[in-house]
Amino acid sequence: MPVNEILTVYPLVFVAIALVVGLLLGSFLNVVVWRLPKMLDREWRRQAHDVLGLPPEAPGPVYNLMLPHSQCPHCAHRIRAWENIPLLSYVFLRGRCSNCAAPISKRYPLTELACGVLSAFVAWHFGFGWPACMVLVLSWGLLAMSLIDAEHQLLPDLLVLPLLWLGLIVNSFGLFVPLQDALWGAIAGYMLLWSVFWLFKLITGKDGIGQGDFKLLAMLGAWGGWQIVPLTILLSSLVGAILGVILLRLRDAKMSTPIPFGPYLAIAGWIALLWGGQITDFYWQFVGLK
Repeated sequence: MPVNEILTVYPLVFVAIALVVGLLLGSFLNVVVWRLPKMLDREWRRQAHDVLGLPPEAPGPVYNLMLPHSQCPHCAHRIRAWENIPLLSYVFLRGRCSNCAAPISKRYPLTELACGVLSAFVAWHFGFGWPACMVLVLSWGLLAMSLIDAEHQLLPDLLVLPLLWLGLIVNSFGLFVPLQDALWGAIAGYMLLWSVFWLFKLITGKDGIGQGDFKLLAMLGAWGGWQIVPLTILLSSLVGAILGVILLRLRDAKMSTPIPFGPYLAIAGWIALLWGGQITDFYWQFVGLK
């Protein structure tokens, strides 16, 4: 029996494969989340030196997503292959470096676990096929963006823009919505937050939202069409308001403290892509209009 038939006939096999792949990708996403902001900062500094006519900084060691090899941030111990098995290595090492016994951040296993669970759920929800494969790619990208934005208040174009184009490409085949809906979804997503940004700036003289959020909502609209844009805004605002206040209370921060909006947009857009139609139908039935 061909592999594609096995994965179709036995969906749990596809779910198990997606879980394993998700755990492995989660390990790689830890590298992306840690290194990509630093890589971008180096590139921006180089560009600033060029624009200002300053002498270039002395070139440092190679630093990208592949090199240098992963190492302990405390003692620079190089992480060996058996110490880099998703989840299991953290358990075997009891959450500590094998060389200096410094604690390993819980963010690493949690990211791997989140990526694995998300991947398994997408595989179960869609079953084997192109929709599942494409939403897996989208989910991995959204997870990486959310973690970077939560820590650095940054949504890298290197992640957002390729996924925006990918959304338009997959919908050129009508995978989720017609291409026309996807195109207007991208336009509506960008213009909606762009308009909010300038309205807030005209009233207060301050920037109320990051411009990366414009592109993120445009990207989500390219995947789910213009239909999911209002629901994404509603859900993200609701979740952001509730969790934002909780986080400010926990951190004893002021209400003026900037809060990254990208993770809430990502969560809301992912939910809207998977269940937007059902949520909208339930709402209309609830208010008695359907």
